Amino acid sequence: MPAEVKRSYRSVRRAEQAAATQVAVLRAAREHFTTVGYAATGVADIALAAGVNTDTVYRAVGRKPQLLLAVIDMELAGSDRPVEAEQRDYVRAILAADGARLKLTTYADALGRVMPRVAPLFEALAQAAVTEPGCATVRDEIGARRRAHMLAMALDLRATGDLRDDLDDDEVADLLWTTNAPEYYALAVARGWSPTTYADRLGDLWTRLLLADPQVASTE
Repeated sequence: MPAEVKRSYRSVRRAEQAAATQVAVLRAAREHFTTVGYAATGVADIALAAGVNTDTVYRAVGRKPQLLLAVIDMELAGSDRPVEAEQRDYVRAILAADGARLKLTTYADALGRVMPRVAPLFEALAQAAVTEPGCATVRDEIGARRRAHMLAMALDLRATGDLRDDLDDDEVADLLWTTNAPEYYALAVARGWSPTTYADRLGDLWTRLLLADPQVASTE
């Protein structure tokens, strides 16, 4: 086998092994964070469950705050690895939906499925952020990222021609951003709402609040 082919083969093998290690670490982190909890989980616990050493965990993903961020992105996507927002199935469904009302209800329905998985992780992040600067940074990054995504959604909604003219895109983004927050879901759960009830009421709220013709939205 020529030397160049051997080097290429070894490079591919190393990349495959690194990817498999990362998946194993992330799966172990998700299992621990969602069952034991963030505070009670150590990096050594994750390493043991993944069958690697702690240095490998740090190389594959990072420290605990980065592990938690990766697990949140996994849960948002319903995947075994972090997925960028634009590649998530529900985001693609929102973009493909015809009209602002269907986009909003599609998003609300997706949150009804996703929030039961991610809300406890966001709560753990918020608690850890009080004493861990790394978690505070991750919390702030996620908040800024969510706000940017909601501005992109506001622009997509605006293009349908269905939004109220007296709300600008920043106002639409802010209204979506505040009401899709994990804290809002936690309040709904505390009031006894099921995930389905939460999704239905959130979709109804958005269509009544944001659409130019709320009467049509509420009676269709």
